[in-house]
Amino acid sequence: MNDIKRTDRRITRTKKAIRIALAELLCEKDINTITIKDISEKADINRKTFYNYYSGIHQVVDEIENSIINSLESNLNDVDIYEAMKDPLIVFDKLTAIINSDFEFYSHLMKMSSNVSLATKVVDLLKEKTKEKLKKQVDIPETDLQMIIDYSTSGMIRVYQMWFNSNRAIPIEELSNTLGNIMFYGISGFISKP
Repeated sequence: MNDIKRTDRRITRTKKAIRIALAELLCEKDINTITIKDISEKADINRKTFYNYYSGIHQVVDEIENSIINSLESNLNDVDIYEAMKDPLIVFDKLTAIINSDFEFYSHLMKMSSNVSLATKVVDLLKEKTKEKLKKQVDIPETDLQMIIDYSTSGMIRVYQMWFNSNRAIPIEELSNTLGNIMFYGISGFISKP
């Protein structure tokens, strides 16, 4: 039994190293110029080890996307939008937990330029899942809903990107709390009336 656990941990560690290596490389170059050798060197494994788990780079990308989808769905599925409006931390604590679950990977993901297909797919996925969730709970016109999703998600992603690319002067929990308040209460929630 211990040998199985040790093997499973080793597999998990190796696959994580491959994912992080790919994310790091995507911050530097286009996916079409990244080779298995590049990933193997960055992950400190040999090419044979890479091929033990993946048939190619795009399979790694698919696994990353599926992992993010599953993580978003499992964490955000039970969120009630009306409860979240009263307490935005309900949503942002879950987003922070997702980021903290694989901080190094998300750090590289947030440093990718928006023209990197993986980063774009993640943003589109977040928008799609948020839209699905809101449509079930809120009755507003489709165009308004799309505008809300585009505006809030793009702004939120941009703030996280800026934080990951900065000296991170405030903890991510504090950043998430502020973001949640901005998204649900707007700027007026921070400006006291005369």
